[in-house]
Amino acid sequence: MLELEVLHHVAISVSDLARAKAFYGGVLGLEEIARPAFPFDGAWYRVGNQEVHLIVSRDPTFRTGKGVTLEDLHFALRAKSLRSALAHLESKGCHEGGDEPGRSMRVNTASVTGYPQIHLLDPDRNVIEINAEKVD
Repeated sequence: MLELEVLHHVAISVSDLARAKAFYGGVLGLEEIARPAFPFDGAWYRVGNQEVHLIVSRDPTFRTGKGVTLEDLHFALRAKSLRSALAHLESKGCHEGGDEPGRSMRVNTASVTGYPQIHLLDPDRNVIEINAEKVD
């Protein structure tokens, strides 16, 4: 039997490292951590006890032309407060509607999951979910 303990990290393909770091470190406020000297560019971030790894890909499979959707690849981060998360994202220029990479988001306070969700696009159109235990 395979005994798994936790999700260790999520790897995200990006096209422009400086732009991605401005989003993941600046907009999302993730803590950048040391990264091994791989033969390709990237950055690592800590989220609680897990990690998000950005990889500058030579042959990416980006979601070209797609907006915020719940029906595609994404990863989720749990926030302590939905209200605080939303206020922070709005202060960084994120807004509901549209499909502008790095700025567009969709807020659903009555999700069928039973917890509120914010879905947003990073600069390369990767979908990120930010959820909270409840609406506060």
